[in-house]
Amino acid sequence: MLDKLSMDEIITRALKEDIGTGDITTMSTVPAGQTINGRFIAKEAGIICGLEIVRRVFEIVNNEIQFKPLVNDGDAVLTGEVIASISGPAVGILMGERVALNFLQRLSGISSKTASLAKIIEGTGARISDTRKTTPGLRVFEKYAVKIGGGMNHRFNLSDGVLIKDNHIAAAGGISNAIEAARNSIPHTLKIEVEVETMEQIEEALKAGADIIMLDNMDIPAMKEAVAKINGRALVEASGNMGDKDLRVVAETGVDIISIGALTHSVKAMDISLKLY
Repeated sequence: MLDKLSMDEIITRALKEDIGTGDITTMSTVPAGQTINGRFIAKEAGIICGLEIVRRVFEIVNNEIQFKPLVNDGDAVLTGEVIASISGPAVGILMGERVALNFLQRLSGISSKTASLAKIIEGTGARISDTRKTTPGLRVFEKYAVKIGGGMNHRFNLSDGVLIKDNHIAAAGGISNAIEAARNSIPHTLKIEVEVETMEQIEEALKAGADIIMLDNMDIPAMKEAVAKINGRALVEASGNMGDKDLRVVAETGVDIISIGALTHSVKAMDISLKLY
């Protein structure tokens, strides 16, 4: 899922942003030939994600740096646990430290949040999904973190599938028109999803042949009614401020997918530090 070309492009951009024309503090205080050791330490419990990204950060900065993970992406760690060790040129380690930690902390925060929500709905048959509400430029990393946390990925981009939302419906002149136009222009391998707000819209979407129906901001009774009306004729996705709802109750309505933008757009970074010695 993390191809090297995409990884290097994102990391290089982040390093350029952070280092600028040079790390003045490090270059003026640390001897060029000095080597140092360090440990990445979890300062809270969580699910680790992003270790290979961290490794690549330091390889790009200075390939003499040795980064050794002591756990794997997807592993649960406890407060105080050593996640990885590092050794090598002190200048390179200090220059790459912030970028490496930014990636590791954010992605581990996403995977930890995803895992905690997936645990809530365990056994219901529903699954947690992300959205396209990702940090610009970091989507491939953040969606990877959702997968590591036990979630599933929605569309990566606008070319992945048809998702007809309220503004598309308004511009196309209705759900039926939008679905028919999409069917006539896309490959048979692509699915069509339609966002609905009422039972009437559900009926229209079903008659027009929607593959997936997204229930937008419906309350629990409406979700139950919608699932019964759809009755297996399409996949059912619950969406709209799902991070604020009782996900167990949502899942028990019978929906197949619960999409949550908060997995990536407002997640708290996991507290991880690098201690050198």
